[in-house]
Amino acid sequence: MPVPLQTRLMLDLEPVVEKEIDRHMSMAKEWFPHQYVPWGQGRDFDGPLGGEGWTPEDSKLGTEARESLIVNLLTEDNLPGYHRAIADVFGRDGAWGTWVNRWTAEENRHGIAIRDYLTVTRAVDPIALERARMHHMEVGYEPTHGTEMLHGIAYVSFQELATRVAHRNTGKASGDPICEQMLSRIAADENLHMIFYRNLLAAALEIAPNETMRAVTEVVKAFEMPGAGIEGFLRKSVIIANAGIYDLRLHHDDVLTPVLRKWGVFDRTDLTGDGDKAREELSEFLAQLDAAATKFEERRAERRARQAARKAG
Repeated sequence: MPVPLQTRLMLDLEPVVEKEIDRHMSMAKEWFPHQYVPWGQGRDFDGPLGGEGWTPEDSKLGTEARESLIVNLLTEDNLPGYHRAIADVFGRDGAWGTWVNRWTAEENRHGIAIRDYLTVTRAVDPIALERARMHHMEVGYEPTHGTEMLHGIAYVSFQELATRVAHRNTGKASGDPICEQMLSRIAADENLHMIFYRNLLAAALEIAPNETMRAVTEVVKAFEMPGAGIEGFLRKSVIIANAGIYDLRLHHDDVLTPVLRKWGVFDRTDLTGDGDKAREELSEFLAQLDAAATKFEERRAERRARQAARKAG
């Protein structure tokens, strides 16, 4: 009986996982969330401690940065769901399990740091934030790719880079050097995670080029951020896109394109049959996405021009 592809890939890729863990550990820097939070700005809230309740005037952040930080934090909050999902794909044994646990431990710092920053600086309503966290985690997380390993690796290759871009641009949009420093530190973690997955997928392309190409295409075409289940996500994502923090152009140019270029998917000569067909589908989709991104940019520029004209008048 032939060995299933996923089983064979798990065995063939384990040495790559071991190598990438060693590379990751040589580059990862230890850091501590509490060092990135301006604790001196904090004061008691209402409740058992009898402090002051939150008011909108407490926040020094603009609407765009505030909404983006909420989305970023609620996304990080669902880490238990991501841990389960990635463990279902990679397993809990050997080098695969070692990576799952290391990745989870590093990711956990992100939510800690962002929540402490938002609470101490009174940047958002802490009661509304906690209710949103409860709702989001009760909804849970189910990856669109299920337990398909190639799809899972392809997805996180893009998703980790997308998260890095979103964090860095949110920091810049915040207007707060402390916030920007914290999110830059978090983004550095996300970048290393992206490199791990990107290199792993590159190895899979060498072993099973056609099947891996199909997985990449399906993931790109169906891609959505893990925070898509957040209540009010569509409204928040529109605000974030209009602010240029994360939009279709960034997704096309700064996330999909560099990763696909690194894999050399459009230069490969080993694709046949469905693999070649998948690459054609990917090329067509990217062209459509590029056109949609251009249209969005044009409409955004028109809206901004109208807003500027109204203010000038």
